[in-house]
Amino acid sequence: MHILLLNEYFPPDTAATAKMAAAVVDALSAQHEVTVLAGRPSYDPTECYPYSLLRRDAIGKNVIVERVGSTAFPRQSMRRRVANYLSYVSLAFPRALAIKADLVLAMTDPPFAGIVGAAIARLKGIPFVYNIRDLYPDMAVGGEIVRPRTWVGMWERMHRRALRSAERVIVLGDDMRNRIVAKGVDPQRVVVVRDGTSTSFVPAQPDDPAIREIRGSAEFVVLHAGNLGFYGAWNTLIDAARMLPQNGIRLVFVGDGANRARLEEASRSCEIVKFLPFRPVSEIPCVMAAGDVHVVTIRRGLDGVVVPSKLYSILAAGRPILVVAPEETDAARIVRASGCGVVADPDDPAQVVAAIHSLKSNPGRLAAMGQRAREAAEKYARENELEKFVSVVEEAMRPEAGGAVSFSE
Repeated sequence: MHILLLNEYFPPDTAATAKMAAAVVDALSAQHEVTVLAGRPSYDPTECYPYSLLRRDAIGKNVIVERVGSTAFPRQSMRRRVANYLSYVSLAFPRALAIKADLVLAMTDPPFAGIVGAAIARLKGIPFVYNIRDLYPDMAVGGEIVRPRTWVGMWERMHRRALRSAERVIVLGDDMRNRIVAKGVDPQRVVVVRDGTSTSFVPAQPDDPAIREIRGSAEFVVLHAGNLGFYGAWNTLIDAARMLPQNGIRLVFVGDGANRARLEEASRSCEIVKFLPFRPVSEIPCVMAAGDVHVVTIRRGLDGVVVPSKLYSILAAGRPILVVAPEETDAARIVRASGCGVVADPDDPAQVVAAIHSLKSNPGRLAAMGQRAREAAEKYARENELEKFVSVVEEAMRPEAGGAVSFSE
């Protein structure tokens, strides 16, 4: 069949959704034709293209990537990011109607892409599959990006209609599935497909200069690698750092995001907190090796709204995990079930401090957690999750698609 994939970001964009979209397209294109309808690269792209109203590139045998001439402002400004969203949708919508396809698959860039994808599928009279990466408008409200307004209520109602119109809704975890079902969506149509772990992870050499640069002179490094966006329990982490004695422990943030400047200001007088920029892709193994324990965090109220994919990278690297998130989150459940880390209340800095002290004082326990992380990674192999993703999409094309999913969720 011919699948039309809607997502504003696609490589050379470096967004997590761009990378996952590329992996999904690679898996789908083994048996099907795929047309990706994206925007001009704007998310820290590895290369930029000159402006054109429509750029069309063939990638391999079964993949066409079309890019509409949307604005490509840097994403640091919310207004300019919204301009990118709106210009993408205004150009992608009519173009999508002109592309012959058997199924529409939408992701969540821009945040209302699911609503757009559902409308396109309805007008074309073809099935719609919705892959939710972050749940909007829940994310925007819970992350305090927007305040509850009349227009936000309209956004939620339109989103619920899009969810109910989808033959399949693909989500990242059980906590997100629970959120979707609570919105009135048929549970049989909501399927969990996790991002999964890469089997190609190659550990860094212990003496790599990048590891020494990240660790500095610290004896024990608690490391958060990734976006410092609206979803994390950042205040709790900073408060915990203030409570930690200066006995060789360091809290290191590697990355950037909307909250970085605020966090740097809040921790200015706390010497054990360190901020570093994103590292090149080639140095990801060094980032993994630099942390004695890695942090995954979700603020209370956003469980099931965002599911951090970094969890699977940490598992693949065989590193212990400190989950600062509600017990109901997928991250907390996976870490507890596999025994590869500890969980702390996202509203309790003292509990975070106690967890760090416990891990630092017991190297043998820490090593055992790292081994169990590697074992857990095998359970969530990305190739298996992608196979499941393809099966879900193929299920949506069958006449009985409205019924139960025919394989284990």
